[in-house]
Amino acid sequence: MLANGTVIDGKYEILSKVGQGGMSVVYLAINRKAMKQWAIKEVRRDGVKDFEVVKQSLVAETDMLKKLSHPNLPDIVDIIETEDSFLIVMDYIEGKPLNKRIEESGPQPEEYVVEWAKQLCDVLDYLHTRQPSIIYRDMKPSNVMLKPDGSVCLIDFGTAREYKGTNIQDTTCLGTIGYAAPEQFGGQGETDARTDIYCLGATLYHLVTGHSPAEPPYEMYPIRQWDPQLSPGLEAIILKCIQKDPNDRYQSCAELKYALENMEENTRTYWVQQKKKFNTFLATAIAMVVFLLVGITGTILGNANSKSLYEKYVEKASGETGADAVADYEAAFSQGYMNDKPENLANYFANYMQAFVDNDDTRTITADELKQFQSYLGTADESKEDKYVSVIQRDDDAYVTMNYKLGIKLLQFAEGGTLAQYNTAKTWFVRAYNEVDEADLRSADSGEKSDSQIDYELAQKLVSMIDGWNEINNANKSNDVYGETVNFATLYKKLEDAVDGVIGQGTDDGVKLKVFEVFANFLEDSDFVEKFAASNGNKLEASNKWDQVLAELDKMTQLDGARLELKNEIVAKNATIHENLATKS
Repeated sequence: MLANGTVIDGKYEILSKVGQGGMSVVYLAINRKAMKQWAIKEVRRDGVKDFEVVKQSLVAETDMLKKLSHPNLPDIVDIIETEDSFLIVMDYIEGKPLNKRIEESGPQPEEYVVEWAKQLCDVLDYLHTRQPSIIYRDMKPSNVMLKPDGSVCLIDFGTAREYKGTNIQDTTCLGTIGYAAPEQFGGQGETDARTDIYCLGATLYHLVTGHSPAEPPYEMYPIRQWDPQLSPGLEAIILKCIQKDPNDRYQSCAELKYALENMEENTRTYWVQQKKKFNTFLATAIAMVVFLLVGITGTILGNANSKSLYEKYVEKASGETGADAVADYEAAFSQGYMNDKPENLANYFANYMQAFVDNDDTRTITADELKQFQSYLGTADESKEDKYVSVIQRDDDAYVTMNYKLGIKLLQFAEGGTLAQYNTAKTWFVRAYNEVDEADLRSADSGEKSDSQIDYELAQKLVSMIDGWNEINNANKSNDVYGETVNFATLYKKLEDAVDGVIGQGTDDGVKLKVFEVFANFLEDSDFVEKFAASNGNKLEASNKWDQVLAELDKMTQLDGARLELKNEIVAKNATIHENLATKS
């Protein structure tokens, strides 16, 4: 980051940081000679994985903006490239983004929103009428600055593009979910001016209702369902903007602005005045039916659109790995569509967790990532019945298997070191068996163990192992360095059960290694082994069990990376363990 007082290019002095995004930091700066304030957007090489790709995108963005001149757009005045960063100097827009305005004061007055909408129509129409046309594609409250004089300014052109007119798929997940038009998610043609009209309609919806389309219930209802005092005319305009089919929307921002300037033509009052031959009762009845149908249609369209986007994201994620899959699963879950089968949903969430560590066995799953995951699944607030977890729980097998798989991943990849991994995983293992009936998991015909039954029982053994290791850790924390409060024979049995549980079950090598690591750590500590023997533990049986572990490790011939390193660390304890377990003849 640039420190306050830093001078850029000999003329721009940094005054303060005013904002920060995922890839960039924005500063307020001043040109001391001209005594003018500017905004400087900085993207640092060390903060971006694919810096050259991002830089090319920024160059395209700035080249586009340099050609433009409009009172509702910022001007680009300078581009500075250094060895470590890329800097864009632009107009400093004094004011507040509209999302902050909503956060502070809730839904905005309709007359204000209509006035802002007209200004945004002007600037979008200006962009659309360039040669070639420029499609903004990310209209939302946070990208609109409200200036002190009441005018608005459109900022952040990171997803804008010049229109090609080729009528082919040109976009994949560019824009913001909730505000983005259906065609922005690919497969439905090229984005065009009508895409921005949809995004503007979603933005107006958020401004007048205070309900973000990117948050539950993930649908845009007729606005008067939220506030009956809102104008029927504005309701009709917004509903037309957010139609799924671009052909059903306004076809230009000029057409939309005309509708905003003549809203009385869209109101029920105006319609009644023009149809005086109808009596008041009939007019009211017809209007009620019309609005009811509009509400139902809007809800149906919203649900259909939600389902469509959900399915598109899940399908896309299933063919991806790593960060791409994570992003698409998150996009799918944020749609809130929960009518899929429990086993399908359970599988999607298990795949989501897998995607974090695909192709990288050194990757950790951070606490923030886990919290975000829990917010989608519903375990962050289990009192909410509209969460996915309540659907998955309808199928005991799916629920057990999902929680077991999640625990397995966190046992290996949770943030915070070995003991933290154990305890993070424990939460999910407990869920795997706490809320289901063990008998329900067995085959009704043969009584043989199903896959979910095996997961159920192994989850119990792993929790027992983790609890045992926590006993030792807690004893150490209480300065009970000799572990007088720990029954070491009982502790050993918990570890042995876990070892038996992962041997011969087709368990993932990574999980076996984590269990073998705990077992080896116990046997390597001579104090633990002697306390185990003193409490009637059998050293010979423990030695035979350790030999089983070594035999299992010998079978692991395809390991690399962190797993190979862990295997070698466990095997290196062998001499000490055999010495500890040796018995006098």
